[in-house]
Amino acid sequence: MRAVAEPALPIHHTPTDPRLMQAAQELEASFLAEMLKHSGLGKLPESMGGSEGEEHFQSLFLQEQAMVMVRAGGIGLAENIYQSLKERTDERP
Repeated sequence: MRAVAEPALPIHHTPTDPRLMQAAQELEASFLAEMLKHSGLGKLPESMGGSEGEEHFQSLFLQEQAMVMVRAGGIGLAENIYQSLKERTDERP
């Protein structure tokens, strides 16, 4: 009986450029915040009154939720963005 090989897990590299990784994580968080916004998650109940301040608060809330998701591993977008940007910066003379 032949053993089935497990798929390789993605390798997470320790970033050598923390500022570049921070930018990649912020970009992933912005993407996730937009996805959360369009999914309706985090929508405030209408009983809050519907003022303009609530809309601003909601966007801050979604952005923070998204950043928490990124810090917990996110969807892997930040790692891919980081690697792509790192390759570009390494190619510069």
